[in-house]
Amino acid sequence: MDERDTSGWRVIASEYLSRRPWLTVRRERLEMPNGHVIPEFYVLEYPDWVNTIAVTREGKFVFVRQYRHGLGVMSLELCAGVCDPEDATPLEAARRELLEETGYGNGEWQEYMVLSPNPGSQNNLVHCFLATGVEKIDDQHLEGSEAITVHLLSLEEVRALLVDGHLKQATHLAPLWKYLAGVKK
Repeated sequence: MDERDTSGWRVIASEYLSRRPWLTVRRERLEMPNGHVIPEFYVLEYPDWVNTIAVTREGKFVFVRQYRHGLGVMSLELCAGVCDPEDATPLEAARRELLEETGYGNGEWQEYMVLSPNPGSQNNLVHCFLATGVEKIDDQHLEGSEAITVHLLSLEEVRALLVDGHLKQATHLAPLWKYLAGVKK
């Protein structure tokens, strides 16, 4: 099945309702293959995102803890961020984010999986990476809007957080569960 085959779907009209650095909203009028018209369909435009399962040489997982205003909670998460226009590739963005937010770097990197956070209403992808053998090479370099603490967790602690439902970020859960599925007990 070719996911690019959108034959029969037609955009009749499109307008931007908001173009802000962190929220761009587009409203479209669509015609379906059967001729039915959807008068208002909203698309949230975002740049691509990255996240990284970073594992130290000692086998510890590098997590960050930060406030997430949408849920009003302190959240334990993978290191993640936005692909900036200056980043040549998602891998470059992931390496930059890990270094800026945690001070960790180096190691062996591989693209682990690519996800869509919400294909029904968002236009971006999440590039998930696995970095093994990372080490502390610098201090954090946080932006003024960031208050992030770094936490090194064992595999057992990560597994418990997943099983007990303490991790909430869906685009982090998918690569973590994939990782655990491949780990031998």
